[in-house]
Amino acid sequence: MKLRDGPSACPSLWRSLPCPPAELRLDLVLSSGQTFRWWESSPGAWTGVLGERVWTLRQEQDRLWYTVYGEEQDGHPDGAETDQILRDYFQLDVGLPALYSAWGAADPLFRKVANDFPGVRVLRQDPIECLLSFICTSNNHISRITAMIERLCCAFGRRLCCLDARPVHAFPSLSALAGADTEARLRALGFGYRAKFVSGTARAIVEGLGAEGLRRLRTVPYAEARRELCALPGVGTKVADCVCLMALDKAEAVPVDTHVWRIAQQRYGVALGGRSLTPRAHQEIGDFFRGLWGPHAGWAQAVLFCADLRKGQELSGSQDQARRRQGRDSRGCCP
Repeated sequence: MKLRDGPSACPSLWRSLPCPPAELRLDLVLSSGQTFRWWESSPGAWTGVLGERVWTLRQEQDRLWYTVYGEEQDGHPDGAETDQILRDYFQLDVGLPALYSAWGAADPLFRKVANDFPGVRVLRQDPIECLLSFICTSNNHISRITAMIERLCCAFGRRLCCLDARPVHAFPSLSALAGADTEARLRALGFGYRAKFVSGTARAIVEGLGAEGLRRLRTVPYAEARRELCALPGVGTKVADCVCLMALDKAEAVPVDTHVWRIAQQRYGVALGGRSLTPRAHQEIGDFFRGLWGPHAGWAQAVLFCADLRKGQELSGSQDQARRRQGRDSRGCCP
């Protein structure tokens, strides 16, 4: 990977942390819709933005290797500091194999799926980035969300460096997104109706909780944090649960969409929530899975979500290959 913008952006030395695949699988965690700022920059290497720095991560056997691209005015971060940033981001102090074992003992369906999907853990993200990103997920899919977040960062975020001729930007600050013209600019970037919610939520936080107030929701009970989030423009129960789980330390939060609702009904045979996905249905389904999986229920749901997502991608890929083969065959028959 070539780094541009001069010698001040040269990567620091590679460092590593002990981290076996049973504790973390980068390829599963960074591509499963928890975050939208990482890309596979070369086979097995993932590059992205974390803490306003650009990182490349790689796994080899039982170690997680990383390098950080810094700026001259910031200096290169201390190794102990960067180790801790990664440990915090991936929540490596949470022992995953023991959780998998407990979930599998309680739930034979989980045990059947989990064997093929080890190392799926929940990230601990910046609350502002997580909240504003997940507002963009409504009626959307991962590749399109990723492109939207990239445009958001390029338009409103601080430029950090340039890798392989690709400019890399920090996630925008609240103040950058709270301007009077933000909604119009986001609509021009293809955000549609989400533009109003992104700009409105940024403004509401600036005028209300503030960034630190949002971060302090990590210390309040889950129900209170979710209630605060749901008062923001464009934030419903599902988005609030995603933020509670992935940014506010609420491991019991179970984000429920129509897909999770179907899983609860079809695979677990539980008639929950009536005929529509109301707030009451969200609560009942979440309570069911919390009763089944325990205090880290949101983490268990993340494993099943990742498994279903990967299987769906594999099915879609197989269908695309079949269509391409049919296309080649039909062209071969044409005069």
